[in-house]
Formats: sequence, C-alpha cells, structure tokens
Amino acid sequence: MIKSWFKNIGPGPLVAAAFIGPGTVTVCTLAGVNFGFSLLWAMLLSIFATIILQEMSARLGIVSQKGLSEVIRTEIKNPLFRTLAIILILSAIVVGNAAYEAGNISGSVLGLEALFGNSSFNSSAVYSVIIGVIAFVLLFIGNYKVLEKALITLVILMSLAFLITAIVTKPNLTEIFRGLFIPKFSGESVLTVIALVGTTVVPYNLFLHAALVKEKWKKESDLKFARKDTIIAVVLGGIVSMSIIISAAAIKTYEVNGAADLAKGLEPLFGDFASYFLSIGLFAAGITSAITAPLAAAYVASGCLGWKSDMKSVRFRAVWMFILGLGVLFSSVGFKSIEIIKFAQVANGLLLPIIAGFLIWIMNKSSILGKHKNSVLQNGLGIIIFGIALFLGVKSILKVFNLL
Repeated sequence: MIKSWFKNIGPGPLVAAAFIGPGTVTVCTLAGVNFGFSLLWAMLLSIFATIILQEMSARLGIVSQKGLSEVIRTEIKNPLFRTLAIILILSAIVVGNAAYEAGNISGSVLGLEALFGNSSFNSSAVYSVIIGVIAFVLLFIGNYKVLEKALITLVILMSLAFLITAIVTKPNLTEIFRGLFIPKFSGESVLTVIALVGTTVVPYNLFLHAALVKEKWKKESDLKFARKDTIIAVVLGGIVSMSIIISAAAIKTYEVNGAADLAKGLEPLFGDFASYFLSIGLFAAGITSAITAPLAAAYVASGCLGWKSDMKSVRFRAVWMFILGLGVLFSSVGFKSIEIIKFAQVANGLLLPIIAGFLIWIMNKSSILGKHKNSVLQNGLGIIIFGIALFLGVKSILKVFNLL
C-alpha cells in the first residue's frame, strides 16, 4: 500500500510545502508561546477545512483539465464581473505572493543563519542570493517531476525536523488532547486564530493544486489517487504545524517574537540539539515556499490572462522570475519580515471566503464536472467552511477597529 502511494504521489506534498512557510512557523510559534496548547483546535479545524477545499480544487483540475483561474475566466459571463474577479484574483495571488516571497526567503535565511551563524560578510544578502539561485534553477528546468521530487525531499526534511523538536520538548499528551478537542476562544486569541486559519487554508494553494493535478493525472479514474494524496499530505502538514505550536509552548520565560527566537529560546532547555533541528526545519519551510509561491502566481496569471500554462513558456517564466527577483531583492536589503508576514496571514484569512465562494460555485456546475460535481454533503461542508472563514474575517475587522 505504501509502495502504491509513493508511485501515485502527486501535488499533495507541494501543497503542504506551500502552506508551511516561514509565516506558518511564525504564527504557530506565537500561538504556542502566548497560548500554550489551547489553540491546537484551530489548527485541527484549519486542516479539516484545507482537505475539503483542496479536494474540490484537485477534482476540478482532473475532470476539467483546467486551472481554477482559467475556469473562473471562462465561466463568468458578465464582462464587468469577470474583469472584477480577474483583478481581485491577480491582486490577491500575484501581488500577494510578491509580498510573501521576501518573507519566504528571509525565513529560509534565518534558518541558515541559526545553523551557520553570522560572519563578518553580509550573510543575509549572500544566503538570500543562494536560496534565490536554488529556486531559480528548479523552476527554470520547467520539469514537473524534477520539481516534485525536490520539494518532497525538502518536505520530508522539514517534517522530521519539526517533529523531532516537538518530541524533544516532552509535551504533556493530556494537555495536547484537551487543546485539540476542547475549543477555547478569547478576545486576546481571536487574531491568532484568524492567522492560524489564514496561514493553513491558503487561497493560492487552491489555484496551485488545480493547475498541478492536471500535470500528473489525465483520467477521471485517477480521482481516488488525488484524494488519498491530498488527505495524507495535508494531515502531515497539519502535524508539522502542531509540532511547532507544541515546541513553542515549552518556552516559559524567553521573549519570542518569531521563529529565530524560538530556536534561541529552546537552547537553554534542550541544548543545541533542538535548535539545530528547528533551524533545518525553518530553512526547508522557507525554500519550499520560495519555490511554490512564484509557481502559483505564474499559474494564476496564465489562467486569468488566457496564456498557455506551460512551465517553459516565456510569459510563465517572466511572472515567477519577477516575483522571485523581488523576493531576493527585498530579503537582501534586510526587510523586516516578521510583521509583514503576520499582516499577510491575516489578509489571507480575509480573502479566503471570496476565493472559497468562487470554488463552491464552480463545483456545482454540471457543464464542467458532470457526475463529479459536489454532493449535498460536500456542499454542506463547503458552506460551513465558507461561513467560518467569513465569521473570522468579520471578527478580525472589528478587532482592528477596536484597537484603533
């Protein structure tokens, strides 16, 4: 069975790689430090929501053999609504990913600096360029199978690193189960809950997944492989995120503002051992997202603008090169990434209901999906997730106004 899964492994691990970036590490770290295990339920809810929405996205990609942005462009008949939808998607995904990219690269740099230290030369700029070159080479090759293997290797490395760190902290299992299954919600934790949902249920992943499954699978009979691939990868991704929260909860006295501080904070308790593993995990989280964010933006731009979604086409390459280049530039000049990442995660949480609404609408069109359109149960779960995303978005806006 395991051999069969490895043979049919698809874009699932790439989706996991995309949502576990430095932003996720940062938000999960702050959730663990500030609230202990009490917000693990929010991560469990996020994983459930991600599985439901990503399965819809994968099903759309396989049955229609089109990307989500391409389907939206062809299915919205009203020219005004179509233009508004395309502007919204392009600004949310392409512009948003350009903003995240500096954070992805900076996060990976933090991991390298924690591992190898800061020497007299400008290590941040040098490490940023090295990470940029690695991402550039993998994307420029333009071969899905090469990209898939490289990212799966990095995801496995990242998963092991964060899991071992969590195990080393020897957490209380009873408290973990309580945090998972007994939801606690307070005024202080609302923005952290929104950020946890926003960093896991990532709108650009819905576009990336639909675009990538059609590279892997061409027949409707392959849907069962895609479902299994999605569930296993997203659950593993969720376990990684929970491992970060559990690791961070072990720190009681150290001031922690981000992932690099988490590595330092674990040193007095568990020695260099834990901080080395955490640093490796942070590097892998950063570089995987530094590859998937420009890739997703290129697929979205191609679908929205009616270009051919070919990884070797000039336009496709121009989009990801632009985003990767901006990321390397901003990371090199020392843009402070932690606050920007936190803001971007909250913004993502607010954008989610709009993108989820698009997806649920399309998944009910027999003209596109035939017998594979959403069932009553799938629609019910989708509407609940849409409602939760909308509720959290409204709460975050009210919270911001209260702060003002």
